[in-house]
Amino acid sequence: MTDSLDVPGVDVCVVGGCGRVGLPLGIALASRGLSVLLYDIDAAAVDRVNSGVMPFDEEGAAGPLAEALAAGRLRASTAPETVGRAEALVVVVGTPVDEHLNPDLGAVPRAIERCVEYLHDGQLIVLRSTVYPGVTALTEKLLKSRGLDVDVAFCPERIAEGRAMTELFTLPQIVAARTPQALDRAEKLFRHLTDSIVTLEPEEAELAKLFTNTWRYLKFAAANQFWMMANDFGLDFARIRHAVSYDYPRAADLPMPGFAAGPCLLKDTMQLAAFNRNNFVLGHSAMLINEGLPLYLVSRLEDRFDLGELSVGILGMAFKGGSDDSRDSLAYKLRKILTLKARETLCTDPYVRDDRFLPLDDVLKRADLLVIASPHQDYKQLDTEKPVIDMWGLTGQGVLV
Repeated sequence: MTDSLDVPGVDVCVVGGCGRVGLPLGIALASRGLSVLLYDIDAAAVDRVNSGVMPFDEEGAAGPLAEALAAGRLRASTAPETVGRAEALVVVVGTPVDEHLNPDLGAVPRAIERCVEYLHDGQLIVLRSTVYPGVTALTEKLLKSRGLDVDVAFCPERIAEGRAMTELFTLPQIVAARTPQALDRAEKLFRHLTDSIVTLEPEEAELAKLFTNTWRYLKFAAANQFWMMANDFGLDFARIRHAVSYDYPRAADLPMPGFAAGPCLLKDTMQLAAFNRNNFVLGHSAMLINEGLPLYLVSRLEDRFDLGELSVGILGMAFKGGSDDSRDSLAYKLRKILTLKARETLCTDPYVRDDRFLPLDDVLKRADLLVIASPHQDYKQLDTEKPVIDMWGLTGQGVLV
C-alpha cells in the first residue's frame, strides 16, 4: 500500500504528511469531510499511519485517524506521483538551520522538486512550514520556471504539539497570497477548520510566524535570566514571580524558568537574525541565556554537591512536558555536561523511547541526586528523600538551586 498509485482524485495532498505538523492537519481536514492524501518519504511512518497507528503521541488524534481511514477519506503514500491527483497541496516540511545557524532556504523547494514533475496547472500550492522571508517568492519562481500556472499561498501552522486537534479548529489561521484568486482558494480551504482568518501579504505572514516563535523564545530567556539573578542571591524566583503576576495582568505572561528547546524556537530566532543581516542583539542574547542554562545549572550543582562522587538522575529527556519529542532537547546537553562532571549519569523518560534510558524506579533507587529536565506531570509527586533539583517549580517546593 505504501507505494500504490491506485489513488483517486483527492481534495488535499499534505506533503510531509506523516510528521508532527502534517499528520494532525490531514486528520483534521479528513474529519471535516475532505478526501486527504498524505505524501511522505518516511516509509515506516506511512505504513504505521495506513495501519491506523499514530507514529508519535498527539492527544485526540488516534480516534479521528481510525475513523478517516475506515471512511476512506485518508491514506498515506510514498509515491510522488500521487500529488498530481490533488486539487490542493499543503507543503509541511522541516526548515532547519545549519551548523552555523544559517537558514536552509532550500528545504521547501527541495520538497517540491521531488514531485514537481507530477504537478499540473490549476492546483493550489500552500506552504505551511515556517520559512525564511522570501521563500514563498522563491517557490513561486521555481514553479513558474517549470511552466506551471498554479496558485501559491503561505498559511503558517500555529499549533503546539499535543494540542493540534484542538488548536487547528480554534486558533485564527493566517492566510497570505500574491493574487486575489490564490488568497480566496486558500481561505476557503482553511475555513473547513476555522472561521477565524487573518489575511496578509506573503512576506508579512513569513515574518509574523518568525516573530511569534521568537517572541516566545525571548520571554523564556527573560524568565531564565531573572531566575539566575534571583538564584545567585539565594532568593526563590517562584515566590517573586507569584508576587509579580498575582492579579496583575501586565505580568501574567512571565513564564517560569526552564529549558527553552525543541525544533522551532531557537531555529526561528536564528532565521530572523539572518534575515536582519545578523543584527539581532536581543535574539542572540536570548540564545546565550537559553542555550547556556544547562551549564549554569551544573555550575550551581557543583557549588552545592561533590558531583564527582554522585550518581545523578535526569528525569525527562523530551523537549517539553507531556511530549514524546526529544528533538533539540536541552536535557541531552545537560546529560553531556554531567557525563563529564558526575560519577554516573542516569536518564529516564516515560514518553521518549530509548534503550539507554532506565525505568523511573531504577533511577530513583540508584541516583544520589535528581534533576527534573522535562516537566512531565509524572514527576510532580516524586516518592523520594533524595535532593530534587526542580527549576520548573513542578513539585511546588520552590526553584532555588
